[in-house]
Amino acid sequence: MTITELRNKRAKTWEAAKAFLDSHRNADGFLSAEDDATYTNMENEITALGNEISRLERLEAMDREMSMPTSAPLTEKPAATQKLDAKAGRASDAYKQAFWNQLRSKGGMRPELRDALQVGELAEGGYLVPDEFENTLIQGLTENGIVRAHAHVITTSNGVHKIPVVASHGSASWLDEEGDYPESDEAFGQVQLDAHKVGTLIKVSEELLQDSAFQLESYISTEFTRRIGDKEEEAFLTGDGDSKPTGILHDTLGGQVGVTAASATAITADELVDLYYSLKAPYRKNAIWILNDTTIRLIRKLKSVEGQYLWQPGLKDGEVNTILGRPYFTSPFMPTAEAGAKAILFGDLSYYWIGDRQGIAFRRLNELYAGKGQVGFMASKRLDGRTVLPEAIQLLQMKTA
Repeated sequence: MTITELRNKRAKTWEAAKAFLDSHRNADGFLSAEDDATYTNMENEITALGNEISRLERLEAMDREMSMPTSAPLTEKPAATQKLDAKAGRASDAYKQAFWNQLRSKGGMRPELRDALQVGELAEGGYLVPDEFENTLIQGLTENGIVRAHAHVITTSNGVHKIPVVASHGSASWLDEEGDYPESDEAFGQVQLDAHKVGTLIKVSEELLQDSAFQLESYISTEFTRRIGDKEEEAFLTGDGDSKPTGILHDTLGGQVGVTAASATAITADELVDLYYSLKAPYRKNAIWILNDTTIRLIRKLKSVEGQYLWQPGLKDGEVNTILGRPYFTSPFMPTAEAGAKAILFGDLSYYWIGDRQGIAFRRLNELYAGKGQVGFMASKRLDGRTVLPEAIQLLQMKTA
C-alpha cells in the first residue's frame, strides 16, 4: 500500500472514529466501557497507520540515499596529472582519507597518517572528524530531533558564547506640543551558552572493520545520530543545566506556564485554546506543539465550541498533523499528563538557542575490547542550549495533586 493510500485510509478511519464518538456518547458525554474499547481500537489503528506512513517515508529517504552513486566516474586519462586539493585543514581530501584509514588501520599508525592528521589532533587523544562528515552528523541530528530542527543553532569556536537578549521593552508616549520626551529605554540582559560534553562508545568487530565492503562511515553516522540525538533531545526539553543543556521545561530558565489545567490527569478543549492564545500573536505564526503519545490520545477526543475536533490529520504527502491549525510533534521525553507535569509545549522554538562547539571528536580504542575481537570508538561533541525569550514558548502544566 502506498503512502497516499495509507493517508487516505487514516483519514477515513479518523472520520469514522469521530462519527462513532458523536453517536455513542451518553447524556453526560461519556462512552460505555464497551464503546470505549471499540473507540480505542479505532484510535490504535489511526496510530498504527501514522507509524506505517512515517516508516515508509523513512524507507523512501533511505532508498534515495542508497541509490546515489558511491563513486565518481573516471573522466580523465590514467596518466593525467592529479588535481590539486584546493581545500585545507579538516576540509581537505587528504585529511578525510587519513582519518578513515586510521580508523580502519590495525596496529600502530603509519607516519604519513599521523602527519596528515596533525591539524585535527586533540590533546586528550583522538581526532576531530573531517568537516564534510561533521556536517553529515549534524544534519542527521537535525533531521531526527524535534527541538534542534526548529531551534536557532549557532556554531562557536570556543566553549562560551554570551547572547544579548531584551529583558524589557521601552514604550512610546503621547506628548503635549513642545513637551519633553520621556526616557524609555530597552533593558538588556545576557544568556550564556557553555560547552557541555556528550559522548558515546561505539564498538565494531575486527572482522567487519577489515571488510572493505563494510560501510564504516555510514554505520558510525547512524549510531552517532541515534545515541547522541536521543540525549540531546532529552536535555533540550528536560535538562537541568548541570553538565548538560538547560531544557525548555526548566522551572526558572525555560518557557512560561501559560495555562494550569484544572485537573491533574485530564485536559479540556478550552484549556488547549487558552494555551494557544497565551502565546502572543507574533510568535504563533511559527509555533509548534510538542507532547507525548499518551497526551495526544487525550487531545484526539477534544472539540472546539464550534464542534470541530482540535486534532486534524495531514492528508497530503509532506503535510503534518495539526492541533488548532498548527503542526504538532510527539516526543517520548515530554512528561505524561499527571499531577504537576508540564505536559504540553506550544511556542516558537527559534527562541531556544543551541550552541554547537565546532569539532566532533573520535578516538579509536585498540586494546580495551581486543579480548572480544572488537575495536571501540569513543565519539563526543560539545554543545549547550538555553531559552533566550521565555514568553515565546508557553507551557500547559497539570494541576498539582
